[in-house]
Amino acid sequence: MFTAAHDRLVTAGVRTPRLLYADTTMDAVVVEDMRGGSLEEALERDPVAGRAALELLAAELRSLHAQEGPAFGKVGLVDNGGTPSSGSAARRITEGALRHIEQAAVRDERIAGVREELEETVRRLAAAVRPRARHTLVHGELGADHVLLGDQGRPALIDVEGLMYFDVEWEHVFLRIRFGPQHYDVLRTPGLDEDRMNLYRLAMHVSLVAGPLRLIEGDFPNPDGMREIAESNLVRVLELMGR
Repeated sequence: MFTAAHDRLVTAGVRTPRLLYADTTMDAVVVEDMRGGSLEEALERDPVAGRAALELLAAELRSLHAQEGPAFGKVGLVDNGGTPSSGSAARRITEGALRHIEQAAVRDERIAGVREELEETVRRLAAAVRPRARHTLVHGELGADHVLLGDQGRPALIDVEGLMYFDVEWEHVFLRIRFGPQHYDVLRTPGLDEDRMNLYRLAMHVSLVAGPLRLIEGDFPNPDGMREIAESNLVRVLELMGR
């Protein structure tokens, strides 16, 4: 998945650390040493330089999102002729959201109390999404901590194993959450489908409730941090339902 994603980004002209060596038998790679730190650190340390790097990232994302694939799914699957199990990106997100509601409901009584209404809301939002043939190349989990800076400040995408052809709205829902109102405006793009944004926004927040709650049932090293993520996203879910 990593080498397929790396090669696809290089073909698209999108910066990522250069792959210097890969040994599939050892499940190991050697990549370029990026010495400029992360975009997250730059935004905190030097707002002016961080803003400049953020604008460069916006240009990288325009190049990334200009790329299309023949079907939706992980690059490593689609570019090798594979097909996904779900019929569309929106269907996959809908199925995932319903599954996450079920998982969250058994772990939090507030979700349990609105479970039927929440499931109906997801189905209603999904029904409003119109079919689409275009499958855009997206990172999928792009926060400022997943961007490293080179010596000249140019951003490079990392943690790229999840690179996929999908709906660009899924990328922007994640970007808006991770970058927040202070920085997302630089990355904002016109022409997004509001019906998809509405479905994906709710689905994303539900997943960020279910996932952390499931993690802290085990021996996760930072349960308080996960509990805080779950709580903040649960509040957002209820807000989106008008609660």
